[in-house]
Amino acid sequence: MPTASQPRPEDIQTITTTAELAAFCDLAKAQPYVTLDTEFLRERTYYSKLCLIQAALPPASGAKAEGGRAVLIDPIVGTDLSLEPLYDLFRHKATVKVFHAARQDLEIFYHDAGVLPDPLFDTQIAAMVCGFGEQVGYETLVKKIARQPLDKSSRFTDWSHRPLSDAQAAYALADVTHLRAIYEFLDGQLQKTGRAPWLQEEVAVLLNPETYITRPEEAWERVRTRSGSPRFLAVVRELARFRETYAQERDIPRSRVFKDDALVELASTKPLTEADLAKSRLLLRDARRGDIANGILAAVKAGLEAKDLPRPAPEEPGRPGNAALADLLRVLLKAKSDETGVAPRLIASAAELDAIASGARDLPALTGWRAEVFGHDALRLASGEIALSAVGGAVRVVPVGG
Repeated sequence: MPTASQPRPEDIQTITTTAELAAFCDLAKAQPYVTLDTEFLRERTYYSKLCLIQAALPPASGAKAEGGRAVLIDPIVGTDLSLEPLYDLFRHKATVKVFHAARQDLEIFYHDAGVLPDPLFDTQIAAMVCGFGEQVGYETLVKKIARQPLDKSSRFTDWSHRPLSDAQAAYALADVTHLRAIYEFLDGQLQKTGRAPWLQEEVAVLLNPETYITRPEEAWERVRTRSGSPRFLAVVRELARFRETYAQERDIPRSRVFKDDALVELASTKPLTEADLAKSRLLLRDARRGDIANGILAAVKAGLEAKDLPRPAPEEPGRPGNAALADLLRVLLKAKSDETGVAPRLIASAAELDAIASGARDLPALTGWRAEVFGHDALRLASGEIALSAVGGAVRVVPVGG
């Protein structure tokens, strides 16, 4: 049964024309915020295929007569539907665009039109700032904040298939109708605690176009290898560059070209002919001939002949007591997380703690709101200005005399 936050199937409006979308977006521009979500497929493509957009305006009780309206925007049925009115809404500064876990949604819009919604509010990040734990899911927030059940039976549906069922439509709209109560609660908490600027620091990453750009020449940095040999890494770099370029140009998943384990195998065996490729244990059959095979052989050759050899990231400078200091920093982080209610991983990663213990200082954990919460005391602990004391079940910072 639909709840008060969910329209009945017969009341759901599906937008399929540019005029309908423009009319809805004009209404949204008169509202303080609009909640949004997307449904997409990416299993068979490099870039996500947009299948549906959901949007909802604030509840009618919010003093706007047209408030509370929720719609589905269907780019599959609406073959002539232009999303430009939506992108114009994204540029409209007076209306906050609210998403949950927005990164993949925003990547779609950025690659489609080079547009990112501003101002932006991400409820997953806001929830971590407000003490709901790490990577909190939408379903958890619906239960804890909106206090509504959430039917997830359509979670793994094929969103490219038409017509949508009533269950699919209701599921899709639930992702934006409940989001209104979640946004209003979290925004109120951020204003009350003075942490709204913390959220804005995090959202700035989502609004940076660099977040959504994958450069083929940098793809090798994501490949896990055990060898730090510069020549080996040069072959890895060229193979990863070829794979990324090939996948992007043909809009296919990079794994359809060859997977990481095959890439590492190729970098180790360094095949020079198609006969060599045929000996690979991990390479897909289609990759042993044709364009992919030619690309692999050219990449291996380029790596073997490269003069600008990449090098592994240098080890952090060691010093006595680093391991012990890293352990103390973990205790400090846990204490600060408990004190502020902010998820530890949002404050500092394990790698950052090790880096601080080894002398690194150009780190996110030591800047902005993180410095206020943790970074300043982390540096004081590293320099011996403070110590940690266990009092009952709590850990306290204690100044060192002198």
